Amino acid sequence: MNSVVSSDLGRLILEDFIKNSRSSIKALVKALSNFEGDKNRQFHFFYTKSNDVKKIVLDDGHFFIRSSFEYSNPQLTVEGLQGIIAARLLEVCGNYFVSYGLVEITRDDVDEIRESLRKPSHGKAVSFLLNTDDVEPDRYSINPLRESIVTTGQSAFPSASVTTNGLTLDEDFIKKYEGSLISLKEADLIRETIPLYPDNYMDMVDSVKYKQLENLSLAFGIDLCLPSIRMPITSLKNEKKDDLLHHIISESHRDYEHVSQIYKYMGRSMKKRTTLLTVPHSLKGYGSKRSVNGRLYFNDNKLNSIKVTYRTKSLYPNAIDPGDISIVKADDSFIIDGDRLSKYDFIETPSSPQFFLYSLASPEDAVIWHGIGAFGASELVKSYTTLRKACTTHSVFQNLHEKYGYAKKCSLQFNLIPEKLWFHPVHRNIDASIGCVKNILDLVKIGMRMNYLPTTKYIRE
Repeated sequence: MNSVVSSDLGRLILEDFIKNSRSSIKALVKALSNFEGDKNRQFHFFYTKSNDVKKIVLDDGHFFIRSSFEYSNPQLTVEGLQGIIAARLLEVCGNYFVSYGLVEITRDDVDEIRESLRKPSHGKAVSFLLNTDDVEPDRYSINPLRESIVTTGQSAFPSASVTTNGLTLDEDFIKKYEGSLISLKEADLIRETIPLYPDNYMDMVDSVKYKQLENLSLAFGIDLCLPSIRMPITSLKNEKKDDLLHHIISESHRDYEHVSQIYKYMGRSMKKRTTLLTVPHSLKGYGSKRSVNGRLYFNDNKLNSIKVTYRTKSLYPNAIDPGDISIVKADDSFIIDGDRLSKYDFIETPSSPQFFLYSLASPEDAVIWHGIGAFGASELVKSYTTLRKACTTHSVFQNLHEKYGYAKKCSLQFNLIPEKLWFHPVHRNIDASIGCVKNILDLVKIGMRMNYLPTTKYIRE
């Protein structure tokens, strides 16, 4: 992939991280020093290798650091790769310095950490990927399957419902964006992988991205094949009615007071009540949060009904041609009874809860955000933080940690600073696929800079 040997790349990026992200390392080391998990609770993860799904079980005695990728496109972007590498750097540095102290850092320290990066996660801190399966399959207008996603009627589906049947590469897209959003080699990889997964779009995407991560692990000399979990739809499908996510959705809609509380944490007004805390799926398969409009109706304190309308809308622009925006095609409207959310059953009422709600069910003890303050959504971080803080004070979901053992404390939050987000060396877009970067040393030279986000700064009053 480039002329610099992997050991040099790994060392360069590690040294820059240690030098410039010391506040983040220090915050993690402090948290690890005081961390006591529950080894009796287990979490199920997976990864894909050679087109086979491998399963991993890890107990809650680990301190979990969350990175992520979405199912909104098959190819791995430079932004996504940076988040995965950042998670591993944070994890390995935390494990090392909690044992040896974060004082004067010697060359021997760097050498030991460097060797740990070559191996899979194995210390108290463990990094993982939260793969969001509720997003539209072309949310950011960078999916090379874009035309067939629309023609097969799946553009407004959540990715968890999308199949690969009928999906083909959009040759016009590849011709237009070759070298800026996707490479020909990646297009070939996607083309070869689709027939291996005739029914499951997400399995296909995982296979493509993990193959890329395998190759990049060799290039960087860092094991990047982190274990993954899928949320929220996959988790809801596997739950029973009294399990965690079902409980969160039910409690969120229990009555006017509870809905009002959640709205407050989101920074939303109850005047119009148009924000859906969970988006009910249409019988036609629609589940797009972008294309949905809704309204909550109450009878005194009781949630009476929810009106849901799906309409054709534009998605989000890519960074190369902001005018070339993908669409979600949808047309449906229905009303559901309030009891179907306040006494929630996914089998009866499939839906996609808002991220800040379903992330309560993630095992994360620390999270990595991208470019908060510029590219990233500060309001989402505030919703996430405010709700988590409320859970620790028992002002919402009062039995969340008594019954389920979750949300006992606020997660540590780290931010890849906007000025050092990785981008295409020519086109300067963060949504470029990694295959478009001819020499990944160009990314390493940008550096890996992360800062710690204090909880108090992101709490809504």
